[in-house]
Amino acid sequence: MRHPAALVVISLWGLLSSASAMAFDFGSVTRDAVLFENSSQNARKLAILRPGTPVEIVVTSPDLRWIKVRDPSGALSWIEGNAVGKQRTVLVTVDQAAVRREAKADSPIVFEAIRDVVLEFVSLERGGWVKVRHVDGESGFVRSSEVWGL
Repeated sequence: MRHPAALVVISLWGLLSSASAMAFDFGSVTRDAVLFENSSQNARKLAILRPGTPVEIVVTSPDLRWIKVRDPSGALSWIEGNAVGKQRTVLVTVDQAAVRREAKADSPIVFEAIRDVVLEFVSLERGGWVKVRHVDGESGFVRSSEVWGL
């Protein structure tokens, strides 16, 4: 018979390892879109998201008309399915994020982005960096801790 404490440790290890293997599914808002309390246009309206805002896709209704999302504030709500696209974006969460030429802290700064600026997600890089592109076309690397949407 196994020791009860060992079973708890094994169970917790299994839960943590499966959680770390889960990938988050993100998209972005394609147009001005209302967030609703429930999956109905008659539900209470909570907020409006602007185009490009990243959202974490939590649940999609079977008919694809509604998607439950987590927005950058961390709140869960519902949005019409046709208002979310697969384009990946990230939102700057710090007062000023330096976007660098290379994924190195001492690399020259290409541009700086202020809080709530939306950047196109290009790729996740090693060492806690994200390659991004600004709407103006400039691209570079920002620390993953300075953006939301990954």
